[in-house]
Amino acid sequence: MSTERSSRYSVQKRVLVTGGAGFIGSHLCARLIEQGHQVLCVDNFFTGTRNNVASLLDHPSFELIRHDVTFPLYIEVDEIYNLACPASPIHYQFDPVQTTKTSVIGAVNMLGLAKRLRVPILQASTSEVYGDPSIHPQVEGYWGNVNPIGPRSCYDEGKRCAETLFFDYHRQHNLAIKVIRIFNTYGPHMHPNDGRVVSNFIVQALKGQDITIYGDGSQTRSFCYVDDLVAGMMAMMASADHVTGPVNLGNPGEFTMIELAKLVIELTGAKSQLVFQPLPQDDPKQRQPDISVAKDKLGWDVTVPLRQGLERTIDYFAKVVAAGN
Repeated sequence: MSTERSSRYSVQKRVLVTGGAGFIGSHLCARLIEQGHQVLCVDNFFTGTRNNVASLLDHPSFELIRHDVTFPLYIEVDEIYNLACPASPIHYQFDPVQTTKTSVIGAVNMLGLAKRLRVPILQASTSEVYGDPSIHPQVEGYWGNVNPIGPRSCYDEGKRCAETLFFDYHRQHNLAIKVIRIFNTYGPHMHPNDGRVVSNFIVQALKGQDITIYGDGSQTRSFCYVDDLVAGMMAMMASADHVTGPVNLGNPGEFTMIELAKLVIELTGAKSQLVFQPLPQDDPKQRQPDISVAKDKLGWDVTVPLRQGLERTIDYFAKVVAAGN
């Protein structure tokens, strides 16, 4: 990391993390505290849980506030990471109107706070802005192939609109923004019932159930371990002011659903069989990030291979399943 970037974190800062009790947010909060910062974690606990930040609750540099970002928040901080939004189809389709409001109104509120405080703000956007992509792998300059009125649109279009707002605030108000596009991420603290493929496969295998694959299993995804993602997020926040993004963050290693399922079965020692179900509407057939920009601008790359990351994630879920959660 360059001297300019590392100097951003050379002094203690008060950092706001919205969605901080969620899967990714909880790991980010822990990493920021490890680096000596004060963390204000904001979450409405729709998908996030106190258990995810249980180890931080007694830390003097950690503060937890229950709050919905669709309402204004009046606090004093030095940096903002905006992660608030359900990210799995089961959760974001449960209340699609609220999902869109969280992405759009939440962005307006957090951008307004950043503008008032004149502090940098990072938006956790998503690879879903590319929709069912017609180019492969996906580069940041690709505008996407998104259905604006389908069952996934509340999330896809909500995140696209949030990106629009971020860049308009940057152009109109000279606000320091950072926009990242997160590709499939996995690791401890994932919700066991969030419907995402890694958690689904692992939980089914650990319970001795057959593994459900939607479609014929030939569709591909690229899986980034959460520690790598958090390192990329912090590198983005610490980057030079002119680096606004969007920047893809993800693991470019590409696997079919069948390959992933077979690896999970191997690592868990399960005797699960593969069961095939119809593919949901608008489910992307391919998803793989081009991370050339992240490598060039942030000096960031992935370090955790899929097998190693899955072993850590399986260890976590084994405890969750044993506890009956």
